[in-house]
Amino acid sequence: MKLSRQNLAKIGSAGTEIPGKKIFDLPERILQFGTGVLLRALPDYFVDRANQEGIFNGRILVVKSTSTGDTEAFNHQDGLYTLFIRGIESAVPVKQHVICSAISRVLSAASQWAEIMESAANEQMQIVVSNTTEVGIQLVKESIFQKPPSSFPAKLLAFLFERYKIFHGSSDSGMTIIPTELLTDNGAKLKSILMELAEFNKMDKAFIVWLGLRNRFCNSLVDRIVPGKPDPSAVEHLEKEWGYEDELMSVCEPYRLWAIEGDESVRKILSFYSADEGVVITPDVTKYKELKLRMLNATHTLSCGLAWLSGFKTVKSAMEDGHFESYIQNLMMDEISPAIPYHIVDAEKKEFGLKVLDRFRNPYLQHQWISITMQYSSKLAMRVLPVLFKYYELFDDPPELISMGFAAYILFMRPVKKDSDKYYGILSNQYYLINDDRAAQFYGLWDEGSIDTVVSKVLSNKELWPDDLTRLKGFPAAVAGKLKGFIRHGTMHEISAYIKPVK
Repeated sequence: MKLSRQNLAKIGSAGTEIPGKKIFDLPERILQFGTGVLLRALPDYFVDRANQEGIFNGRILVVKSTSTGDTEAFNHQDGLYTLFIRGIESAVPVKQHVICSAISRVLSAASQWAEIMESAANEQMQIVVSNTTEVGIQLVKESIFQKPPSSFPAKLLAFLFERYKIFHGSSDSGMTIIPTELLTDNGAKLKSILMELAEFNKMDKAFIVWLGLRNRFCNSLVDRIVPGKPDPSAVEHLEKEWGYEDELMSVCEPYRLWAIEGDESVRKILSFYSADEGVVITPDVTKYKELKLRMLNATHTLSCGLAWLSGFKTVKSAMEDGHFESYIQNLMMDEISPAIPYHIVDAEKKEFGLKVLDRFRNPYLQHQWISITMQYSSKLAMRVLPVLFKYYELFDDPPELISMGFAAYILFMRPVKKDSDKYYGILSNQYYLINDDRAAQFYGLWDEGSIDTVVSKVLSNKELWPDDLTRLKGFPAAVAGKLKGFIRHGTMHEISAYIKPVK
């Protein structure tokens, strides 16, 4: 039996949280760009919780922006999907399976652009949410009158212009726009891109004024580990236990945070915040952002390639190895924590770091390291470089564990095979996909000279980094030294020789 609206009444497994019939009659109040598991497990989850309590009373129209994949699974399941929440919360084991019903429709920008634009006429639709990865919020100078435009900002600007025309630029027709991409000042950056794109398209001055004054762009921060769909054997077991099949099921941890920058007017529009303490609306999200971006995400990014090359498939398996657990803990607490480029008291950083380590140890999550390597280069630039620069400002020496993470990145990004526009590395005679927009820049790089030359070319590449990293005293030598050790002896040998296991 497939999960669908029609089959909800037939689901009788104990403990399953099933939406009521009235949910399906609620109006669409949110336009969401992106179909990924993080959006489904965090913003969409919060909306679903609020709807169940009769607080927000609105559903989500989702735009599938990318050309890859399709919307069939969402259509077959009427937008329904199961969140399997496993872990520890306040020292209490958590095991929940929730059928979320926040999504009303999923439309493809490629084939259903006209329907998406028609939704601009919906007066009750007041909120835009997005997660298009860090790569998605970039200025692409293009016409917004394409059907559809290629970039997310251009799609959003086209939608807002349509809304402006329909409501004749009324002051109350603007949207509250909340990007969740992991970028500093993501709301302000998105607004800046839209304003520049409007100028590029030579749009009416009155529209540009409306865009800037009547639409609220909120900086935000999301935090929840969502590995996605379980492995096939686990899926088979869960579907037997629950009594239905779900192509969209996802596993996630209990911890959840969506910090949104806003005031009382934002709270009024985002009324779903009151249904769950995981939604925080605050005048400044910087503290939440820096803790998460540096201590969780930067740690993940610096560890992912090293863990993969060391033979660990999941975060959990790496945390079960004493030496690698030590690498992660020492990296987070000794090198990243003191160099967070924002003042946070040490006690708060320690408390947050210990929670992150417990989340990494969650025995119920199979968070794949290879998935964390996606867009490896941009993640290093955005999450790690500010920490590296602050570390040099404080200590003027290369951080050993961060250097080790960079060495692993260079080794992971070594393509040995090209198939069309895809690049592959090799580990234990098995190819792995290098899922990074910058992979082409590494192809053939190793043919050009010594390891020192490779490291120098990577660290000085201005297309990868905003600054020439070879200028950091001792950093190229530290990275090259670690890389040579990895190649000669293997990554785990080097980790074991350098780091003592956690007691």
